[in-house]
Amino acid sequence: MKKSLIKLSMIGFALVGLLITSCSSDESREENLDNPRLKAIQDHAVKLGYKVEDVELKDFLLPDNTSIERVFLQDDIALSEDEFFALEREGDLEKQYRTFNLVSGSNTTIDILGYTGNNQYGLSSKAQTGLRWAVANYNRLSGVSLNFRLTFGTDTNSADMVVYDTSFSNSGSGGVAGFPSNGRPYKWCQIYNLESFSTNVNEHVICHEMGHSIGFRHSDWFSRQSCNQSGESAGSDGAVHLAGTPTGWDPTSLMNACFSGSTGGEFNNNDITALQAMY
Repeated sequence: MKKSLIKLSMIGFALVGLLITSCSSDESREENLDNPRLKAIQDHAVKLGYKVEDVELKDFLLPDNTSIERVFLQDDIALSEDEFFALEREGDLEKQYRTFNLVSGSNTTIDILGYTGNNQYGLSSKAQTGLRWAVANYNRLSGVSLNFRLTFGTDTNSADMVVYDTSFSNSGSGGVAGFPSNGRPYKWCQIYNLESFSTNVNEHVICHEMGHSIGFRHSDWFSRQSCNQSGESAGSDGAVHLAGTPTGWDPTSLMNACFSGSTGGEFNNNDITALQAMY
């Protein structure tokens, strides 16, 4: 994230699917040419329409201080290699606005944990308040079947979703998450370096990452206009348009890839329409 614009890995208010993030330099590309796994990942990224520097293979940190290796796309979404290589470039993207990876059945009641361990992964008081406000954003909506049950503590095993801080390992500001699988939400939502921002920004980032975890994509996935960047590939999960939501850029959506540091942290009407259509 840069100054007034904050780059997120979040749910697109009307969009669901896989995102892509930025990473290595040309120099690191040359250094990694002798790494066959990374070379295969870079080659596949190019086939998807991305640049080599948009993809990176690195560790995704967990709050127990262990890590899992993941493919990061534009520093935004963390995927297993199987998930990454399952992506295929789609044609006619204008007709695709929604993915098929959603939370289903009894899993729509989601136990979400704000991690408060006395270590570098614990949420600050401000982040905890931001999490409370983010959960309230979802739970106050009518016509949406999702229900978040919030607790704070360190028992990650009992949680469906865990929000924690990885500021110590990141130089920017924002968050990272993944997408649902097997009808369950993605479990791990990282935020980082948000303490200097308002509680509303903390709310925004957490709400955004929770959105990715239930299957939403950036609302400006097709243009990344909020970041002055080019669009994302739809990937094999697709992006089916949701009735009642815009087909173009919605500058006030909480689900845009980038946002101003003055954000209020609330869904706009199109975000709500999308959530009601999906759940």
